[in-house]
This record gives sequence, C-alpha cells and structure tokens, in this order.
Amino acid sequence: MTEQHILEDIDPIETKEWVDALESVLREEGPDRAQYILNRLTGEASKAGTSLPASITTSYRNTIAPEDEAPLPGDIFMERRIRSIIRWNALAMVMKANRADSTLGGHITSFSSAATLYDIGFNHFFRGNDGKQEADMVFFQGHISPGIYARSYIEGRLTDEQLDNFRREVDGKGISSYPHPWLMPDYWQFPTVSMGLGPLQAIYQAHVMKYQHSRGLIDQGDRKVWAFLGDGECDEPESLGAIALAGREKLDNLIFVINCNLQRLDGPVRGNSKIVQELEGVFRGAGWNVVKCLWGRHWDPLFEKDTKGLLVKRMNEVCDGELQNYKANGGAYTREHFFGKYPELLEMVKDMTDDEIMNLNRGGHDPYKVYAAYKEATSHKGQPTVVLAQTVKGYGMFKAAEAQNTAHQTKKLDEESLAQFRDKFGIPISDEELKDLPYYKPAEDSPEMQYLRSRRKELHGDFPTRRRDCEALEVPSLEAFKAQIAGTKGREISTTMAFVRALNVMVKDKQIGSRVVPILADEARTFGMEGMFRQLGIYSSEGQRYTPHDHTQIMYYKESQDGQILQEGINEAGAFSSWLALATSYSNSNLPMIPVYIYYSMFGFQRVGDLAWAAGDSQARGFLIGATAGRTTLNGEGLQHEDGHSHILAGTIPNCVSYDPTYSYEVAVIVQDGLRRMYKEKESVFYYLTVMNENYAHEDMPEGVEDGILKGMYKLKSHAKKTNKKQVQLLGSGVILREVEAAAEILFNDFGVNSDIWSVTSFNELRREGLDASRWNMLHPEAEQRQSYVETCLDGNGPVIASTDHVKLFADQIRPFVKGTYNVLGTDGFGRSDTRAQLRHFFEINRYWVVVSALNALAKDGVVDASVVSEAIAKFGLDPEKPNPVIC
Repeated sequence: MTEQHILEDIDPIETKEWVDALESVLREEGPDRAQYILNRLTGEASKAGTSLPASITTSYRNTIAPEDEAPLPGDIFMERRIRSIIRWNALAMVMKANRADSTLGGHITSFSSAATLYDIGFNHFFRGNDGKQEADMVFFQGHISPGIYARSYIEGRLTDEQLDNFRREVDGKGISSYPHPWLMPDYWQFPTVSMGLGPLQAIYQAHVMKYQHSRGLIDQGDRKVWAFLGDGECDEPESLGAIALAGREKLDNLIFVINCNLQRLDGPVRGNSKIVQELEGVFRGAGWNVVKCLWGRHWDPLFEKDTKGLLVKRMNEVCDGELQNYKANGGAYTREHFFGKYPELLEMVKDMTDDEIMNLNRGGHDPYKVYAAYKEATSHKGQPTVVLAQTVKGYGMFKAAEAQNTAHQTKKLDEESLAQFRDKFGIPISDEELKDLPYYKPAEDSPEMQYLRSRRKELHGDFPTRRRDCEALEVPSLEAFKAQIAGTKGREISTTMAFVRALNVMVKDKQIGSRVVPILADEARTFGMEGMFRQLGIYSSEGQRYTPHDHTQIMYYKESQDGQILQEGINEAGAFSSWLALATSYSNSNLPMIPVYIYYSMFGFQRVGDLAWAAGDSQARGFLIGATAGRTTLNGEGLQHEDGHSHILAGTIPNCVSYDPTYSYEVAVIVQDGLRRMYKEKESVFYYLTVMNENYAHEDMPEGVEDGILKGMYKLKSHAKKTNKKQVQLLGSGVILREVEAAAEILFNDFGVNSDIWSVTSFNELRREGLDASRWNMLHPEAEQRQSYVETCLDGNGPVIASTDHVKLFADQIRPFVKGTYNVLGTDGFGRSDTRAQLRHFFEINRYWVVVSALNALAKDGVVDASVVSEAIAKFGLDPEKPNPVIC
C-alpha cells in the first residue's frame, strides 16, 4: 500500500482487511480464484451503479516479479559480445552508405533501442524451417533492417559487398532498404515498413493459421507469429484496429512486441502522459495478455527497499516527456528531478554515483527481463500476448542521439560519439582504423561463431528466410467451365453471378476444391453467394453456439470450426489481410491456397491500396474480385460507392493482372488462366477482375477468342456492307460494351457506317504489352520493328472510339498504339445516384454518345461532313450546352 493511498483512505483499517483477504486468496487458492472473486465484486458494483474504471492498468513496473522470472539459458556474456558486434556492424553499414552518398539515408537509432529485443528472439525463440514444422513468422519493424543484416553478415549469410551496397539495389549487388520479399525473395518473409500494416497483417496471419489448422489442411503445431512495432506506430489506425479479433479468437499463436522507446520521429509519443499505460489498457480491454517489461535488473534492489511504495508511486506519476529528460540529461539531473521529489527516494540512492543512476537500465535493454517476458508470451495459452518493452531510442549513441528528439534522423555519429560507441560495446578496432568504419567479424573458429551457430542449429536453421518454391497444383481445364462458356440461352444474369458460378466449379473440383477460400466483407447476399453458406460453412473459431433464426431454410447461416468461407465482417482491410495471408501461404506454410476476395470494387484499391501494394511486394497469388464495378452500374448508391478508377490503381502494381470482362465466357477463360499461371506454373502474380450487377443475356463463346481475351482484346463482331465506304473501330469493356454494340447498329443502319466491335477485356494488359514493344524497338533501332498487339488488331482501319464505365484515362492508356484518330469516352467526375440510362447519358458514354463520337472522328478525318455530326446530335436530343460531367 503506497503512502498516497494511505493519505487518501478514509478507513485504512477496513481497506487493509480487504487487501489482506485478497492476499490470502492469492496465497491459498491461486490467481484464478482471485480473478473469479474480483469479477463477482465488479459485477455487483456495476449492478449497484458504481462507476468502474474505463480500462484496467497496473502500476508502472514489470508484470513479472523477479522471483517469477524464467532463468535465461545460455551464455549471457557471449550473447552480449555478439549483440555488441551486431550493433557495430549495423552502425558501420549505415554510416558507410551515407559517406558514399548522403541521399541514401538509413536508420540506426530504432535498432539501437531494439537490439536486445531482437537478439533474445534470434538466440532463443525464432524457429527456422529445418524442423518438423514450418518456421515461425516474424513481422520485423522496417526501420531496424540494418540490425538484421548485421546479424546475417556475421552468420556468413551476407557479404561485405552486400553490406557496402546497403540501399543500392539496382545492380543486384546490394540489400534492400527495408524488408522487401520482392527484392530479396530468399530472405524477407513480409514487407512491413509501411507503418501499421505489419501489426494488422500479423493478426490475420495468426487468424488464417488457426483457420488452416481447424480445417485440417496443415498441422500448424505451436508456430508463432511475432509482430515487432514501435509505440509511435500504434497511432496508426491499422496497428490497433484489429486487436479485438485476436482477443475474441484467443489467438495464442500471436505475440506483439512493442518497443516503447517513448519517441516517434519528431518527439515524444505521449509527452504529457504515459503511452505504456495507455497501451496496457487498450490491449487488456481487447482480451490480450499484457506483459510489461519496463525496468532492468539494476532497479530490483531499489524496489526491494521501497517498503512504502514511493518508488512505484513516482514511476506512476512521472510523464513520458520527463522520462526522456532523465535519459537525455544524465544521472545528476535524474537524482534531482526524479528521486528528489520525495526525501525518502533521495535517501534511497544517496550511496549511488551519478553514473550508477544513469546506468539504471530499462527493461528492453536487459536480456534477463526480455527473456522472461518472451518465455511468458510463448507459453501463455488462450490469449494473444503483447510485450510492452521500455527502451531508449539511440541507446549507446551518447550525445549524438540518445533520447534526443532528433534521434530518428541520425544517420552518422561524430568522431567522439563513434569512439564512445566502440568503447561501450568493446569492439576491437583501433583509433586509426575507426575512420574507415570497418566491419568486424569474429574468426570462423571463434567461440562467438560457434555459439551463434549452435543457437540457430538448436532453433532449426537460418532466420529470416523465405521459401520461393512450392508444389504445383493440378487445376481444372477450361472444359470444366463449359457451363459458363456455353452462355445463358437467353436468361439474363450479371457477370457477378457468372463469376460465382465459376467459383462453384472451383470449390467442387476434387484437386483444388479444399484450397479455395471465398472471403467476404459482409456482402455475400449482395453478390448472390448466400447459397455457399450451407454448402461450405462459415469459419468460426468457436463453431456455432446458437441456432440461426433461418435454420429451416435451405441457405441458412451456418458457422462451423471447419467452415471454408471467411466472413470478416464490415472490414475491408481485415478481409484483404486474410486474403494476403492465404495468398502467400504457398511460401509461408508450404501450402498453396486459392483465396478469392469479393467486395464492392470501390472499397478495394482505393480503401486498402497500401495493402494491395504490399501484396505485390509479397508475391501474393490469388483472386481479387471488384464486384458492382463501374461508375454507372451501381446506380443507386451515389458518389462514395461508384467505382470508375480501380483499374487505374490496379495498373500501378506491376504483378497485378487486371480484367474488365463483359460476358460469362470471358470470366471463365480469365479465371481458368489465372489458376494455371498462379498455381500450376507458379507465377507470382495476382488477378483483379471487375464484375457487374447488371443482368443481360450472355452468348456462347465465339470460336478462337481465348488468346485475345487473355491478351486484352478480340474482335467480337462486325457490321459491314461492301458499298459502305465509311469504317470505324469500336472498343468497349464491361457493361458498356453492350452500349457500344448498340451504337454499331445505329451507325450501320442510320448512317451507313461499317464497324468492327472489339471487346477489350484489359486496357491495362494492352498498355503493358505495348510499352514493352516500344521499349524493345527503341533499344533495337536497326532490327525489324515490333508491332504492339493493339496495332496488329486495329491496323489503322478507320478511327477508333472507346467507351467504358471507367474514367477516360483507363481506355486512353493505349493511345500511343492506335494509329490515327482515337476518341475516348469515360466517366470522369464524381458519381451520383440515378437510373443507369440517365447516368450513362450524364457521363456521355451511352450508345448515342458513341455514335456522335464516331461521326465526329470521321468528320475530323474528312470522311463525312460536320453537318452529319450536328444531325446526329439533334436526332438523339443531345444538348450541346450540357455541362461537362468532369466539373459539374
């Protein structure tokens, strides 16, 4: 009981009786019984109307008492020696890079604060791939990559040349700035430097591992998912936005380690309060096991002397800004301003020198405390665990960076600080050698190297490491999708339904059916997928503990522990993270999965574009389905819901293959080819398809169009008469292709214009192929020049007009490869609600606008008189003074 509590207590005797009773229960019956009693008491208090604390936090000290700490195995002195060498090499690597070119940048202070946190993991916890089960998964904090490279260097996994070329990746000799699986495909597991994405992905990775285990697809054993992040990173909504899922599903395979160095990039995280206490309350409230690792073992004797609780009281009341001052200003300052507030505390440290006070270490720098925290985290059952480890940013860098607000921008040390750093960590480099920043590596037969290798052998091999290869899957042939290829015989369906039918073929396939994972963000009924609820079941970690109200219906809401569907709620970022975990399962679990995430197209790349970029870096494989796509197709939903630009965003990701099909057979051909490329040929691409909710009849697949569908365009039909001398090429995609088809009939019947109608399934793929041909031609000026695929199709046969339900830039991408006049119609501007017909007139993409655009192109080419264009404008009732939809 602290002195403060005694002063505020109106009845200390009664209070002592309560405390004594609680201590007796703990001593005689254990913590579970004590927890039960506390729950009963808080329940009774709540019923009586007593206010309860918004969050439950404990005192500002370590969760694990010294007497309860698991002992650190191994050689502590050897580990410190190795850790010091790693620190030096990480610093030397970044400083060398910036001596060569100061624009390269790099970070050293984040790793300096976290070195012990990682070192204990590498020496005792992070398991490699050489054991009976797959490796652990670690989401490293991006800014600490130099420290991971430095460790791999002394292990012999990286060379001097690679370290010398840190952040120089173009010629293939260097190593990437941050964790990038695309650039280092045998090394990094996950891209994490975009803040908040690592924690979010880690939660869903653990969630997906439980899903795979529950379905019997793979025995995940006791594999762990570790996520390392900073306390400042917790301000990112993505960092903490899904922690309730982890608590609700009791993901005890998940461990967060939050490096609480109390600083973000520009200053304190919570200068006026306490970030550790804030995070403890948030995580406890979400159902996590919280382990605070705040103070190192040099504090333990002081805690033993603290019989009145004044030391804990002082720690509770001091804010983070003051804690940073103590480390920045030294031992004398700390004596005066921390201990000096209470005479009893000043007396407690009277025999300590200022240097000894300065050396009172924080928990994240104490290997004994960190090991005890990790041991508790890895052995805890029934909850995810977060370790809140307090450290000092710029640790060991003295006045150059230690606990300074400018620490994050530090890329080098002055000569004095560099020498101090070398001396503090005992690196055998002379003053003369110091100026050259040499790396230090112990001899191959040294005790350090033997110890280092023995630890990794004990933990089943190198870490980090990434698996490139996996088994190839036997995927269904195009014949398996014959029902989709055959058309609908006059029945009207949407391309969304066409895709759902293709998905049903996939889940029923004997070879790959169990690998297919439909993923939804609470929109199954919108997409006509409710029939899969009973057929496949919806995954729930707890099964179904209730009888659904619709249980008597054929398509009732069925949850089960082995359910195949992932229904992630109204949570696009979470659903995408589940997709990403499954899309990289071929590498991370040696288990190729076929995730299919279907969602409102507007809520994909626009809302979670950073995750989509991470998917590209991660070499993800799977299907993303942007349903209800197009700016005029989801006609009643208005500006926020109407997509006309997702393909532009998809096109920015180099390994995202995107299509905008119109007909069922196009969907089938694209899906089957995606299965072949990703799962049989094992290409590291992922597919994005936009599908629509507009119903119309679908014809049988014309003969021989498969190749064109996949390349991006094919001739669907022609309207031609030999006597007609006027010719245009009409391009369309998605639902607007049908408007283009209608326009072709008007042009032919009313204006005597022949036309070829082209179904453009992918302007993005056409652009990529065209740019590749152009590049080849530039670099081979004397060789026979290549034609782009667009050029071979259109061949300059009349002006070209394209109309889509997307912004004009979508179709405009192929302009360099179109000979002659090229007019593009599109849906630039904000969406809005109205009928489809009205919206297509408003955005000027319907059949009448296509006709006018075609006639205008012919007039520009001198084929028809301008009066013909005016005649058409009047004929269709188009207003020449109509406001431009881009700006109205």
